[in-house]
Amino acid sequence: MSDLPRRAVTRSAKLATLPLSFAGRTALGLGKRIGGKSAEVVAEEIQQRTAEQIFKVLGELKGGAMKLGQALSIFEAALPAEIVAPYRATLTRLQDAAPPLPVATVHKVLAEQLGDDWRDHFRSFDDEPTAAASIGQVHRAVWHDGREAAVKIQYPGAGKALLGDFTQLARLGKLFGVLMPGLDIKSVLAELRERIAEELDYLREAEAQHAFALEFHGDPDFLVPDVIAANETVLITEWMDGVPLSRVITEGTKEERDRAGLLFVRFLFCSPARVSMLHADPHPGNFRMLPDGRLGILDFGAVNRGGYPLAFGQLTRIFNQGDMDTVIAGLRAEGFIRPGIEIDPDALRAFLAPYVEPTAVEEFTFSREWLQTQAASVTDLRPGNVVRQLNLPPSYVLIHRVHLAGIGVLCQLGTTARFRDEVIRWVPGFSDDPDDTDAKALATA
Repeated sequence: MSDLPRRAVTRSAKLATLPLSFAGRTALGLGKRIGGKSAEVVAEEIQQRTAEQIFKVLGELKGGAMKLGQALSIFEAALPAEIVAPYRATLTRLQDAAPPLPVATVHKVLAEQLGDDWRDHFRSFDDEPTAAASIGQVHRAVWHDGREAAVKIQYPGAGKALLGDFTQLARLGKLFGVLMPGLDIKSVLAELRERIAEELDYLREAEAQHAFALEFHGDPDFLVPDVIAANETVLITEWMDGVPLSRVITEGTKEERDRAGLLFVRFLFCSPARVSMLHADPHPGNFRMLPDGRLGILDFGAVNRGGYPLAFGQLTRIFNQGDMDTVIAGLRAEGFIRPGIEIDPDALRAFLAPYVEPTAVEEFTFSREWLQTQAASVTDLRPGNVVRQLNLPPSYVLIHRVHLAGIGVLCQLGTTARFRDEVIRWVPGFSDDPDDTDAKALATA
């Protein structure tokens, strides 16, 4: 990992190359136009080179830059695979190869956070981490009362590095504007920075996890390990064994994968209704299938507080009914279409239909082939592509992240299930409204 830029000056310089490179490409484009190339061809060339530069730099950085790349997955869907493939490969390497803290550093952090007598809190503590990620690592231990425990320790300086990256990333607005002219990138960045700051506060994470643990205590479908102790940079929770969802994906039977996918969707949809929070980091490493058939859930650092917006369910239902005028009016009211941006209804319908399809049929099967087909529909860089005209309102940043990641997990599982039933049960506004008074309200908003 010695090739990763770690020092603040190096990181800033790396990010600063993006606006400079963009300026150079824009000047080059002007020269080509003078030389006879059409404006559209030149624009596409600039967009492609800008995308290549963005993903190259984001892929070489960790911290906030890496998290931006993860969160703004809409750009990956909107770009050709050959552009983002090197970025994805680098990002995977960063995630899988995070170096553990030296044992002496782990002990120093625990002494600073829990006191010099920190060992008195544990019957045993394993110095080798069981997991390492972008901002912290987890150790297995036994608490003084005999409970098996997971001890999550934040890397020293992780917060400063993450937030420093976002200060630099604020300079990228014009670049993303070239790729996605309908997106208010400054608002998205501000929202992401606030959410990342929350992820750095383990005490806040502990409060969220404890709320989930209380609500789902004794639940027939779900298990959330409760919190034992916490402060801002150390979180100690009950240990949970189980089969990681990643192993269910690769080794599970069709029946096991269907069960896992249904519970996965049920948890994501029911949590806002039951806890007023949405688990916002749904990658397979945060879920376990337990021997009794329940789904175990880990890592509550990223949560979206509040339920699903009422318009989310309403517009999904109205789309299924075929009323595109009301859908477009509702998307404008919610901020998905910014003022002055015109959307072709047929293009929008074609773009949204596959993603709404699982809510329109009694039973649906997610697959990698289905996902590849949907991704192919948004890889067109021409100015008229509808995905380039859409905005991502700040209040939907985490919801968008959850749904894209969730669809990816379901396609890996190849789950067949009655997903519509879960939407009807848990998502406000989706159930049929004979009077459609809410639809009329959206249309006139």
